[in-house]
Amino acid sequence: MIVCTPFASGIIFDFNQKSNLQDWVIVDDVVMGGKSSGYFELSSEGYGVFKGSISLDNNGGFSSVRYKFDRKSIKEFTKIVLKIKGDTKKYQFRIKSNSADYYSYITTFITNGNWQEIQVPLKSMIPSFRGRKLEKPNFSADSIEEIAFLIGNKNEEKFQLLIDKIELK
Repeated sequence: MIVCTPFASGIIFDFNQKSNLQDWVIVDDVVMGGKSSGYFELSSEGYGVFKGSISLDNNGGFSSVRYKFDRKSIKEFTKIVLKIKGDTKKYQFRIKSNSADYYSYITTFITNGNWQEIQVPLKSMIPSFRGRKLEKPNFSADSIEEIAFLIGNKNEEKFQLLIDKIELK
């Protein structure tokens, strides 16, 4: 039996200068022969910084950073709020109710160069695998155990996304 505890106050991750990034993992197209490279670090101000470069060599073209945690109940929440600052590029935010699933539920957002608060209704997140929408219903689970940010715009480009807070509301 899997234990599912609720999020205290809805906060999934609130970055600060003492944040432990140990459970944040980069997954690039290198896993399938590509040459993109992503990095994840703390800025001097205490923000999570997801940055790197995307290469289309060897059919590559994406970089992601994933955060896996003990399964948490989200029954009382209807949306995820991202406080981010990007570089005017398009990103995906992804969630999984079961980290072993081959697919994720995704939403896309475009950054504008300023701090933004992106509100994502959980039920609007669509099931996707390798860039293709699946014939499954939108997200409706009562728990999550993984989140991720991904960039893969079919362009060779450098990128940088600052992350302040990820919260359920």
